Amino acid sequence: MKGILLAVVVAACAAAPVHAADAPAAKPLTTQQQKMKDCNADAKTKALKGDDRKAFMKTCLSKDGGASMAAAAPAAAPLSPKAAQQQKMKDCNAEATAKTLKGADRKTFMSTCLKG
Repeated sequence: MKGILLAVVVAACAAAPVHAADAPAAKPLTTQQQKMKDCNADAKTKALKGDDRKAFMKTCLSKDGGASMAAAAPAAAPLSPKAAQQQKMKDCNAEATAKTLKGADRKTFMSTCLKG
C-alpha cells in the first residue's frame, strides 16, 4: 500500500513541473500584466517598501514611454518650492533605501542628496 502511494506521489510531482512550464506558453501576458511584472521587478531590485514602493508602482504603472514620461512631467506642471522639496526628499529617501544605507551613512547621504 505504501509503495503504491509513493508511486502516485512521485508521478504527480514529476508531472507538475512539465504542466507548469507549459501554462505560460498557452496564455501570454497582456501588456498591462507585463508592465506590472516589470514594475514589480524594478521595485524589488530597488528594495522599495511601504509608501516608497506604492509611490514607485503608481508612477511606473502610469508611464506610457518610460523615462520620456518622467522627463515631460516637470515641464508640464512646475512644482511649488514646498512640493519640489518634498519630491526631492522622497527621491533621496528611495535612493538611500535602494542602497540599503543605515545610520550615519544614511544621514550623510541624505544631507548630500538634499543639498545637491
